[in-house]
Amino acid sequence: MKTTIKALSLAAMALIVTTSCDDDDPVEINEEEAITTITWTLTNTDGSNDVVTFSSISANEDGSNPTLTVSGPLSADTTYEGEITFLNDFENENITLEIMEEDEEHEIFYSTSIAELTISKDDLDDNGNPVGLETTVTTGAAGTGTMTVTLRHEPIKPNDGTLSGAGGETDVEVIFTDVTIQ
Repeated sequence: MKTTIKALSLAAMALIVTTSCDDDDPVEINEEEAITTITWTLTNTDGSNDVVTFSSISANEDGSNPTLTVSGPLSADTTYEGEITFLNDFENENITLEIMEEDEEHEIFYSTSIAELTISKDDLDDNGNPVGLETTVTTGAAGTGTMTVTLRHEPIKPNDGTLSGAGGETDVEVIFTDVTIQ
């Protein structure tokens, strides 16, 4: 009788041990970063002091309800070099560094309603696909409109260069209104 109980106990323990072990790798969860500050600085390539800064600053830890500012108008018929940074001020964390380290998993998309303005991405990930931390902005004739900046996590790469064709998840998106070229 004792050997039967021992045998059943051993069998039950063996069943528990073998069924509780999981050979599958755990699913990696991408914990989204809170982005509280975005700064896109455009510097005129002619060497002048013509610098225009687009800023999005949120007083909330989750990055919601940011204050958006544009430091001034863009000059007509001008080329600007752009550099964008993403920060989490509450954690004192430079998200830009993470984007650089994981460049194959991120892409920044820029769009505008201003007909006389083009934006190109100048930096590439390790596979030769655009990232968007560095840009060239070229203006034409005077005009007014909006500019949108969208950071995508795990977009399809390569893609058609548009947000709608990129897939992935939006980490942050800001729309600057009343952008002026003069």
